[in-house]
Amino acid sequence: MVTLLLNLLLLVANAASITAATPCSTPPDEGSTVHILHAFGPCSPLGTAPFTSWEDTIMDLLSRDASRLPYLSSLTASAGRSFVPLASGRQLLQIPNYVVRAKVGSPPQSLLVALDNSNDAAWFPCSGCLGCPSAAASFAVASSTSYRPLPCGSLQCGQVPSPFCPAGAVSCSFNLTYGTSSIQAGLVQDSLSLAADVVPSYTFGCLQKVIGGNSVPQQGLLGLGRGPLSFLSQTKSLYDSTFSYCLPSFKSLNFTGTLRLGPVGQPKRIKTTPLLSNPRRSSLYYVNMVGVRVGRKVVDIPPSALAFDPVTGAGTIVDSGTMFTRLVLPAYTAVRDEFRRRIKAAGPVTTLGGFDTCYDGPVKAPSISLMFAGMNVTLPPENVMIHSTAGTISCLAMASSPDNMNSMINVVANMQQQNHRVLFDVPNGRIGFAREPCSTAV
Repeated sequence: MVTLLLNLLLLVANAASITAATPCSTPPDEGSTVHILHAFGPCSPLGTAPFTSWEDTIMDLLSRDASRLPYLSSLTASAGRSFVPLASGRQLLQIPNYVVRAKVGSPPQSLLVALDNSNDAAWFPCSGCLGCPSAAASFAVASSTSYRPLPCGSLQCGQVPSPFCPAGAVSCSFNLTYGTSSIQAGLVQDSLSLAADVVPSYTFGCLQKVIGGNSVPQQGLLGLGRGPLSFLSQTKSLYDSTFSYCLPSFKSLNFTGTLRLGPVGQPKRIKTTPLLSNPRRSSLYYVNMVGVRVGRKVVDIPPSALAFDPVTGAGTIVDSGTMFTRLVLPAYTAVRDEFRRRIKAAGPVTTLGGFDTCYDGPVKAPSISLMFAGMNVTLPPENVMIHSTAGTISCLAMASSPDNMNSMINVVANMQQQNHRVLFDVPNGRIGFAREPCSTAV
């Protein structure tokens, strides 16, 4: 069976490796726009997919989500403009699935940086890192004239998780758990640029050691959360804590997605819902989901399954790093059962890995609308079902949250966000959705 081009994690390809003569040609980053590429697609600079069957690919994707959801649950318990091309990536576990091209240092060094809107700090693998992916590009600190470590007494040192000073050292280091990996990094500053904008003295972690797991992005991570060391906070004077993105489909060949930074150029006509705040986990983007409609029927979901509770972390978040939308069991069961009822004629229901609503044969799926306070988002058919490349198996592209999660959290994931402009307007306390096809034809 032909390998399904679904493996997500966008890798912005090196412009030098993609020429205008190929189908993978990519427009250059310019002005305030950054393009996005699908890292597991045919244009990925990382090679071909490791799986030979669609079933193996889907089960691998589900296992990635199954690992990310408890990670997100653990998080809940405890001026100008810039257009940046986005692309998909691969071989990343429990991490964001889309990346952008960033440049670090003086002179600038190019890295393919994963985006995560549920995390704050940025970190990049630095030369000499122990346990960092061997194939990953690393930031050569000795080659940058603007690089400087931050001292233990600095304000930023008090803002990172688990800061410490090794014996005899004066510079700040910190420890962090990301997915299944444990990270040790030095806290440093250097210039960071996206598209045409340069942010001098950007604070980030310089990875020194990675232990266990397979979670750390090969070339680094940029946190788009709302905490004090996030990209939004460090560039507030430049972008006014506002950004949006359009995520291309898994099958898109090119850098057709964009990360749009700043209030300028954001859509004027867009449906919005209030952004909720959890003081205990202020970086997460909570929204008030009030229901789900399948076809014309608003399914019967217990209010407690959707209720926002800042004490327990329960509620609904919009996350760029989870692949398929997850609903707590009572909510998912209600949606799934109504979905099945409406396409009973499609034949018997089968399962595939973590997907429990699959069909062998053509399926005309009912529409699904996610209902939020103040707006409804009706998903296009391609955001509702996933299909095998051969076209024989189709599955509802949602699943229930893992049973072992310690809080009731619903996650609106990136497949359901694809080909929408998703606006994160922190100053005005809102999140918006507007349809915007940003995928190349396959």
